[in-house]
Amino acid sequence: GLLLGILGFYWITGSFEFRELFEILNNLISNNGANSLFVTLCAFLLFTGAVGKSAQFPLHVWLPDAMEGPTPISALIHAATMVAAGVFLVARFFPLFRVIPHIMGLISFIGIITVLLGATLSLAQRDIKRSLAYSTMSQLGFIMLAPGIGSYRAALFHLITHAYSKALLFLGSGSVIHSMESIVGYSPDKSQNMVLMGGLTKYVPITKTTFYVGTLSLCGIPPLACFWSKDEILNDSWLYSPMFAIIACSAAGLTAFYMFRIYLLTFEGYLRIQFQNYSGTKNSSLYSISIWGKEGGELGNKNSLFLVITNNERLSFFSNKIYKIGRNVGNPMELFSTHSDNKDTFLYPHESDNTMLVPLLVLFLFTLFVGYIG
Repeated sequence: GLLLGILGFYWITGSFEFRELFEILNNLISNNGANSLFVTLCAFLLFTGAVGKSAQFPLHVWLPDAMEGPTPISALIHAATMVAAGVFLVARFFPLFRVIPHIMGLISFIGIITVLLGATLSLAQRDIKRSLAYSTMSQLGFIMLAPGIGSYRAALFHLITHAYSKALLFLGSGSVIHSMESIVGYSPDKSQNMVLMGGLTKYVPITKTTFYVGTLSLCGIPPLACFWSKDEILNDSWLYSPMFAIIACSAAGLTAFYMFRIYLLTFEGYLRIQFQNYSGTKNSSLYSISIWGKEGGELGNKNSLFLVITNNERLSFFSNKIYKIGRNVGNPMELFSTHSDNKDTFLYPHESDNTMLVPLLVLFLFTLFVGYIG
């Protein structure tokens, strides 16, 4: 659709340059020198490409599958690069869409549907990355709504502020997933499941603080980044259509609801995986591959052997120490108790290393202050 739209406008104007294309097309439309139906069709095809690229309704179904990649890549895709390209294209073509009948109404209609749909879909997710992905879809709906109501500057502003806040949230979720993998191993169904999290504040305080600031920013709490841009979009929506403004404000309320749902399920309360009937012997990167021969394999069958990283030790296949988890657990914390040389250690979530924390802190500062540039 995008390529056909570009070729259609080239056939009409004979140019790929933005400025020449806008000038020629404005003259043709004002002098009735172009077929309005064909021009509208080309604009619709251009907009279709932007809809697919930015996961707007109804071409949003690819979004959950994009969550399978590494979290830093997800942060780039869903914050500043791929999904942002479509809404940036619409803002860049704003002088063209403004003079074409019905296209502006279509852009605003698709944007407002996406805002509400993304917010409601995010409410139903248990996977922390999927919930943030649908949150991105909803926020891109706000950015798509803005040029549809004639506020393309607010759209570009929200594109920038949302990029920093959402990158902070995605990297924070990656740090949380990394900390959960110390318990459940590499198992996305468990390490990304918010239902199994909780009480992580005392284990990952830096991640918790940065994630909390990103949550407040996305909810539109002053003076954080997204407050300034989202407030401008909501204000302009009241001037355009009270009905659109009511839906947009309702979606903004849902944004606060699902973001604090993510935050509370992840960081507050207690670590709910302690109360799950979970042995850690399947789908785990830490369960032992028997390299000790037949005897080690038999011990593994009896006591669910696996290797553990403690604060004072590195994971090593050459260690002479064997760690085990008993089957009969009375205290929930004993599920994560290990016995080594008559000393007890515990498996628990841990803070990420500096290579993950430094980008979090940088994005934290941008989230605090980038809103003032507007």
